[in-house]
Amino acid sequence: MGKSTFLQDFKAFAMKGNVIDMAVGVIIGGAFGKIVSSVVADVIMPPIGLLVGGVNFTDLKWVMKEAVPEVKDAAGNVTQAAADAVTLNYGNFLQVTFDFLIIAFSIFLFIRLLTKLTEKKKKEEAPATPPAPPAPSKEELLLTEIRDLLKEKK
Repeated sequence: MGKSTFLQDFKAFAMKGNVIDMAVGVIIGGAFGKIVSSVVADVIMPPIGLLVGGVNFTDLKWVMKEAVPEVKDAAGNVTQAAADAVTLNYGNFLQVTFDFLIIAFSIFLFIRLLTKLTEKKKKEEAPATPPAPPAPSKEELLLTEIRDLLKEKK
C-alpha cells in the first residue's frame, strides 16, 4: 500500500508543469551554453587574440616546472623517467570566464524581455478602474428628502 502511494506521489510530482518546464529549461540551457561557447571560442576570441598579438587564449599558461625528458644510458636503459611540465593554465580560465559572462548577459537580456512582455500583457488585461457611480439626480434627492421628513414625523 505504501509503495503504490509513493509511486502515485512521485508521478504527480513529476508531471507537474513546473518540473517539466524546469527540465525543458535545463536541456535548452545546455544546448544554448554550447552555442555560446562556440561563438566565444570560434568567433569572438580569435579577433581579440589577433588584436593582442596573435595569442590563442586557451594556450596561455604559466610554466611552473619545465618538462624533463627521459634519460637513457649507453645500453638503452632508462636512468631517469620523463616528467611532464607543471603548468597553470590561466588561458582556459579566461576562455571559460568569457563564456560565462556572455551566457549570463544573454540570459539577463532574455529574462528582461520576458519581464517586459509579461508586464505589458498584465497592463492590457488589467480592467480599467470602474467609473464612479453617477451623482443622484434632482428627483432622487427630492425623494430622499421626502422619505427623511416622513421618518421624522413618525
